Amino acid sequence: MFGQIPVRHVGVNSFNPPDPVRWPATLPPVRQVLQEGLELGRATVLVGENGSGKSTLVEAIALAFGVNAEGGSSHAMHHSRPTESDLHSYLTLTRNAGASKYGYFLRAETMHGFFTYLEENPSTGLPDHDFHSLSHGESFLELIISRFKGGGLWILDEPESALSFSGCLALLSVLKQLMDDGDSQVILSTHSPVLASLPGARIYEVGSWGLRPQGWEELELVQSWRSFLDAPERFLKYI
Repeated sequence: MFGQIPVRHVGVNSFNPPDPVRWPATLPPVRQVLQEGLELGRATVLVGENGSGKSTLVEAIALAFGVNAEGGSSHAMHHSRPTESDLHSYLTLTRNAGASKYGYFLRAETMHGFFTYLEENPSTGLPDHDFHSLSHGESFLELIISRFKGGGLWILDEPESALSFSGCLALLSVLKQLMDDGDSQVILSTHSPVLASLPGARIYEVGSWGLRPQGWEELELVQSWRSFLDAPERFLKYI
């Protein structure tokens, strides 16, 4: 079923093992991946609190695949201040023969600088966009619609920070269409119950336990949002 997705499995590079007492190997989900590996589906969603390690994992997979750390495609050269960990150097990716080697990484925290890079280095064959003239959410969706086409590995780190509720639904539509077209694979980290509901996604809940497969209904994220929306006063009286 997943024979043409770019990456089947994330494992440890046995020729370059990490120091187990040095960050980020001390993060429970990172430690679990280094010890047990991580199976990827056509879509894989990581859900967890800030600091849990989900973005560290997503960033490392992107770098191990050969995608620029600060966002963009396999060919992007945008760099400002390096903040990425060296986790990618300890990972090995099991790829499918004949699958696309193209990847694209979007991370909310570096989008402003990345938009400037794109405007200064327009892509051949793609229409020019003045991303800075749009709102944050509009520019984010415009970039995805114009770049996320064809087969490849599409990696997004907390894209909901740029998007409204309707924007999240629009992003879900784009990602679902990519998956339906055949040769695309999605890896997504998120705090959004909307984005976590991506149809057909394999969901991992990330926390002090490491990573655990979880159904959407059972996610702490979903249950917390439901409790808040049902009775916000129960939460607001404690802030």
